[in-house]
Parts: sequence; structure tokens; C-alpha cells
Amino acid sequence: MKAYHLNGHAGTGRLEPVDLGKPEPANGEVRIRVEAASLNYRDLITLDRAGQTGLNGRVPLSDGAGIVDAIGSNVVQWQVGDRVAASFFRDWVSGPFKSSYVSSSLGGTSTDGMLAEYVVLPATALVAVPPHLSSVEAATLPCAGVTVWHGLITRGGMRKGDTLLVQGTGGVALFGLQFATALGARAIVISSSDEKLARARMLGGSILINYRDTPDWDAAVMKATDGEGASHILELGGPGTYDRSLRSVASGGKIIQIGVLTGFGPKPDLSRLQWENADIIGVTVGSAEHFVAMNSFLTEHAIHPIVERVYGFAEVPEAYAHLRSGSHFGKVVVEF
Repeated sequence: MKAYHLNGHAGTGRLEPVDLGKPEPANGEVRIRVEAASLNYRDLITLDRAGQTGLNGRVPLSDGAGIVDAIGSNVVQWQVGDRVAASFFRDWVSGPFKSSYVSSSLGGTSTDGMLAEYVVLPATALVAVPPHLSSVEAATLPCAGVTVWHGLITRGGMRKGDTLLVQGTGGVALFGLQFATALGARAIVISSSDEKLARARMLGGSILINYRDTPDWDAAVMKATDGEGASHILELGGPGTYDRSLRSVASGGKIIQIGVLTGFGPKPDLSRLQWENADIIGVTVGSAEHFVAMNSFLTEHAIHPIVERVYGFAEVPEAYAHLRSGSHFGKVVVEF
């Protein structure tokens, strides 16, 4: 089979196409013929760190979907031909998070990912693809979709009448926008592109702020909400946006801490949280159980993920470059 390996040294990374033997499922395992895989910002960080111990020779990408191709012994929940997607954390099936699950994240330092024509995983690490979605669409769900579901719905309790602030128009942000629209919550979208903001309006965004024209977007959020702020904030930027998120959160609101798009740096002053009785919810994706619950919601509301561009398997480096450019609206996918 064909696959990609990470390779690199001294802080640089590259993607190396390789030919490997087709893996065989053991007891309790399932082999998937991967039909599509999607990229996340995490994959850019992993590529840039490919020279670090444990990453050279690793198959990248956490997100993928395909067809059950072979089944090991003692597997009863899947049959050959079933359409499935892989859960981000191979070992986090249900229940509360444990730090030991980190090493089981697909495409990370310890566990191969989905950028291969065939992948073997435990049967418990798979979820059924919603019937209304293609494999290209389903491949966008394991990281971005489940992260938003876990943070905003499971732990954040977002519901009709709430106000959500999303930063940008990447995969995570647009899942948040789509979930808010389906629930009947108001959505505020900030972006540097008027074109992207216009597209976000078509998905249900009601308050649109261009942060290049309005760098004090936190003040604009408070003005647009009559001084109340946002009950839920998808905090994706990190040090470059955190202070403004803190100034945008409503009393009793929740900041869902997810991303580091502006890098790593100084920590913000959290004192406003106390006076506003607000919370920070730290989220790193979710479990297979969260994935199943989200899929039911997607099916109920007939939600289709926003796929910005699809690349072929030979075009993986171009897919990475497109994601790095930041010009995408939604998800970038590789179709096998």
C-alpha cells in the first residue's frame, strides 16, 4: 500500500511517500480502506517538529474515513463494507479524559495516523459515518467537529438563545457556527476577509466583524451585544487573541480554549473571570462516545461539513501548503 511518512531534522520537516505492506487486523482489530483524510492545524505543527524523537517515520494525520476492509477475531460490531471514521484518541472510548490517552492520538508522537491507504485500529476506536455524508465530508469530523461538540455542547451547554463568538473561518470555527445555527443560538464571526464574512453570513452568522478594519474587535463585540458580550467563545488564537476574548465574554459565560493559532506566548490576565463569574473550559478533542453523539446531531439537522478544497493522494504537500496559507474557508481534505 501507499502511505506518507514524516521525516526531518534540525527543526525542519518533510512528507515522504512510501510503499508499505498492507497491515493485517489482529484480535479485536479492524482494517479500514481509507477513502479520505483531512488536515488540521495540529498537522502543520507536527510536520514542523518532524525531526524530533518519535516523529520520523510516523504516518501523519488524525482524521480519516473509509470502508471496513477486513476484521480480526472477536469483532462483532462491524462488518466488511461498513462506512467508518476513526476517533482522534484511539484509546478514549468513553468516560472522563485521562492523560494516558494522549499517546494514543492518531498521527502523534506515539501512534500512526490516517495518511495511508489501509489502516488497522481497534474496533472500539471507530464510529459509523452518518449516512447523509460522503467519506470526504466524514473525514473532517474526528478532530475539528468532535472538539467543537465536546467543548460547546457537552461541557459548554450551548443552547437556543445563547451567543457564540468564533474566531476565523477554519474548520473548527465553521463547525461552531453550524452547530450554533442549528441550535438557534446567535453567532458572531470575526475574520480578516470580507469575502469570508459574507460566506459566514450564509451559514447563519449574524454579527460579522473584520478585525483588520476593527482591531479592537472585543469592543465591537460588546457594542453589538448591547454590553452583554458572548455567552460562549471558541478561543482559537492563543496569546494573540486571549485578552480580547476575556474582554468579550458575558457574565457567567464560557471560553472554550482550543487553539494556538497565534503561537505560544505570555499568559493573559484572568482576573476578569472572577468578577464576571465566567469559566474557561480546556478542550482537547473528545472520545468516541462524543463522536457518536455528534453524529446523531449532524444527522438530525442534516448538517454537511464545509469542505473548502479536495486534493489527490499525490498532492499531499500541496494540501499542507494550502492549509498553511490560511486562505481556506472550512476544511482541507485529501481524497484517496
